[in-house]
Amino acid sequence: MKKHQTTILVLLLLALLLTACEGEEGATQDPETIMTAAVGTMVASFFETQTAVYSPPAPTNTPPPTLAQLSSPTPILSTMTLGPTFTPTPYFTPTPGTVTPTGTFATVTVDPSSLAFGCNNLAFVRDVSIPSGTVMEPGKFFTKTWKVENTGSCAWEYNYILIFTSGNSLDGETSRIQKKVASGGWMEVSVAMAAPEEPGTYTSSWRFSDGKNLFGSTLSVNIVVQSPTATPVPATATATFTPAPTSTPTPTPTTAAPTDTPTPTPTPTPP
Repeated sequence: MKKHQTTILVLLLLALLLTACEGEEGATQDPETIMTAAVGTMVASFFETQTAVYSPPAPTNTPPPTLAQLSSPTPILSTMTLGPTFTPTPYFTPTPGTVTPTGTFATVTVDPSSLAFGCNNLAFVRDVSIPSGTVMEPGKFFTKTWKVENTGSCAWEYNYILIFTSGNSLDGETSRIQKKVASGGWMEVSVAMAAPEEPGTYTSSWRFSDGKNLFGSTLSVNIVVQSPTATPVPATATATFTPAPTSTPTPTPTTAAPTDTPTPTPTPTPP
């Protein structure tokens, strides 16, 4: 590159010298014409020099990759050098053995206050009739009675009702308490029900309501309907005549009267 710059500077100096010399000798040519010719000569020389300097590279025939090279690529990880393997150190070393749990397992209990709605709440006291698991015959009518306590901060009114919530209704119907129970008081509430015809175990759940919202503990009844027991049918009596056994008389031996047998008399023989 430096060689080209030097050539251009030399040509420019020669053009200036020629212009100066012709001017001193009483140039017969126009200075503008002389400058144009000098510049053209310089440009032509520059391009000839560039053409001579640049030599395009000879084409090389690079063979395409073979199928074996394409199907067996060199793994990158094989050319990499991995650092040392890190082995974490545990904070403690577990000791083998048998772990035996100790203590008493906690029993989940329902918080009675969580069953309240507003100032209304109810707590189940006990089953008055039909304890859980009572066995009944199919279709049997019965009355379930619970004893409950008003644990809310306001009294239960006459229009409070006991309604069915889940399980099998057992043909029970919604009923009003029809009495006022003050806070802290208790009462017995009953529902008339009937056992289903199909054998099985049935559960019926009921709750109190102020007419819009449920509140208090769930009151449940659980019964077991047994399969009907088959009664044996007596066989039809058939009169059968059995003749009385005939007794064969046994001969009674009789004692015969003794018979007199005559004793022979000796006959005298003559001498």
